[in-house]
Formats: sequence, structure tokens, C-alpha cells
Amino acid sequence: MKTCGNCIKESDKDKIKDICQGFDNDPFELISVLHKIQENFGFIPQEVQEEVAYNLNIPVSKVFGVVSFYSFFTMEPRGEYPISVCTGTACYVCGAENIVEEFERVLGIKVGQTTDDGKFSLNTLRCIGTCGLAPVLMIGSKIHGRAKVEDIKSLVDSCK
Repeated sequence: MKTCGNCIKESDKDKIKDICQGFDNDPFELISVLHKIQENFGFIPQEVQEEVAYNLNIPVSKVFGVVSFYSFFTMEPRGEYPISVCTGTACYVCGAENIVEEFERVLGIKVGQTTDDGKFSLNTLRCIGTCGLAPVLMIGSKIHGRAKVEDIKSLVDSCK
């Protein structure tokens, strides 16, 4: 996707229009539309939010409010392998903070960043509903339970 201030490629506008039409341009389907948009583009920058708002005939502020509220959505490109470490209560008590620190050390980035090569991005989230496996992390959509600091390097290496 080429973005520049307030412009996006016509083919991207057409894709956004098709996605919105797939949900009958129904503003009540905003979250579903945004999921599909992010699935297609990888992230939801301002220019794309403006196109969604235009197609659903809703204020851009409403689209931005949803994108910025839900941690699943991102306005920045994510790495090929997005890593999310749960920092909810059970995971935190079981050492999630140490897991995050080890990922930061191994990847050379901080939470919220993406590696220079675009391979990995690192984020935290509050709960993925697998507290019995704490501490838990996700690489892409794959869940890794009972994570240990000493396993982090091999998890990263297995993605390369």
C-alpha cells in the first residue's frame, strides 16, 4: 500500500470499497469491516480509516475511535511475525515481564516496535483466555503456553 499524507492508490480505494460493500456498507458492521481491512492491508493507517468512513458514511472520528480502542487493530505496520505477550494478572504473576524483557533483548526492540527487517513486532496484551497456561504468548495466531525465558531465543530462531 502506498500512502502519502491524504492519498492512497486507486486500487487500494477499490479494495476498501469492495470490503465495505461486502458488509452492505452497514456502519453497524464497522468492526467486521476493520478486521477484513487489517487482514488485507496488515494495518489501518489514517488514509484507510478515511476511506472506510467515506464508504460507510460515518465520521472518521468514529473509525479512529474503534481502531484506537481495540488493541487488535494497529495503525502501524506489524512484522511478518507479530509477537504478543500476555501481561494479564495470571501471566504477569507467572513471569510475563521477564518474557517481554527477553524478547526485547533478543530482538533488539521495545514493546510497540518492529525490527528493521520487518520480520518481528513486539506487543503486549491483557488476556487471551488461556490463564491456565500462564505465562502465554502468541506468535502470529499460534499460542505458546507456559513460556520460559530460556525458550525465547529458540522461538525467534524457529521463525527465521
